[in-house]
Amino acid sequence: MTVFSTNDFDDHESVLFFHDKETGLKAILAVHDTTMGPALGGTRMWNYASEEEAVKDVLRLSRGMTYKSALAGLKLGGGKSVIIGDPHTQKSEALFEAFGRAVDRLNGAYIAAEDVGTSVADLEVARRQTKHIAGITEGGAGDPSPATSWGVFNGVTAAAKHKFGSTDLKGLKVAVQGLGNVGFGLCQHLHKAGAELIVADIYEDSVLRAVKELGATAVDPATIHAEEVDIYAPCALGGAINEKSIEEIKAPVIAGAANNQLETPEMGQELRRRGILYAPDYVINAGGIILISHEGPTFNRKAAFKQVGDIHNTLLDIFARADAEDKPTDEIADKIALEILESNRKKDKGALSLSA
Repeated sequence: MTVFSTNDFDDHESVLFFHDKETGLKAILAVHDTTMGPALGGTRMWNYASEEEAVKDVLRLSRGMTYKSALAGLKLGGGKSVIIGDPHTQKSEALFEAFGRAVDRLNGAYIAAEDVGTSVADLEVARRQTKHIAGITEGGAGDPSPATSWGVFNGVTAAAKHKFGSTDLKGLKVAVQGLGNVGFGLCQHLHKAGAELIVADIYEDSVLRAVKELGATAVDPATIHAEEVDIYAPCALGGAINEKSIEEIKAPVIAGAANNQLETPEMGQELRRRGILYAPDYVINAGGIILISHEGPTFNRKAAFKQVGDIHNTLLDIFARADAEDKPTDEIADKIALEILESNRKKDKGALSLSA
């Protein structure tokens, strides 16, 4: 296994491996960049096929959190954690307490929240062992997934406006791949807006719920990306846009909640070549971290959701700049995030030299 020499390492500040023999905890905590503030990022629990896959996932997710916070204008850095294990069969309170102890060893450089495979309840157990937990009842925000869903919906309307000339989604066909908390929440917003839903998930109960409550049409998870729709919304795990799927995608817009949707950076350029508008994942799915950033004694949910709605305008700016520079949207988003980070590094250096 290599770490430092991989493209995904991308100058991470720290990558730590934790093992607790008694509970079976195997966790990796990655802190990418703390220029803007402490690294905040979710905790993913997944039954990875290999340790190499887990390392790649945590590195890419951590980097994405740095850029996500920068573009959202937050005073937070980027980090992420993964727990290797089956979230349906291997959870225990002891395991999450052990995870909390692992988080605490970073002394606040990393703040954990929920993600795929974990819940607010799991993180509240971890909170028994560390104060460096966010997105739980104690902070006021609670479950961040409704904010993420709202942000993605606002991103979808931005993409529709740029591509089709209107934010009106009535009658548009939207394929939503993945019906977890965020994916299903997005479906609820889309249904209310009059969109026609095509859905898929590996869990049948989630699909049946969407069909019953939202009038959705169920399709095979393996082929949903190839449906004849106006908008394709990947809301499951990463890598949905890859060498195989990109040949089959018919939607002129891709706007979904999943992290790391592009399997390789070259996929962004290929989407642009094909005339497909892509909403960069870490921009459109920033709603949860924006909500959490408002936590504290003066927490105001209305103000937090108002800022989440700003994702719409952020994406419109990225789309416009991508057209002006004839560059892929993901490349433009990266460029803007790096400009923000570099500007703040220069400010920090200036402050240090003045104080010296």
